[in-house]
Amino acid sequence: MDVAKLAELLRETEQHHGPYEASAPKHHWSDWYAAYLVAREQGRTPDEASAAAAQHMETLQR
Repeated sequence: MDVAKLAELLRETEQHHGPYEASAPKHHWSDWYAAYLVAREQGRTPDEASAAAAQHMETLQR
């Protein structure tokens, strides 16, 4: 992945994290970002990646 592609993906991740962060319990943003980025790299849509990241966070909070 080149720098421009990574920067674009990080901006997308930031946009999708905002709605989650607004209603989520206290968490470290990097956990959500990592799950989102991995899901996008696996070919999931932004909405699917957001759901995967939220599910990952639920797992961490248990």
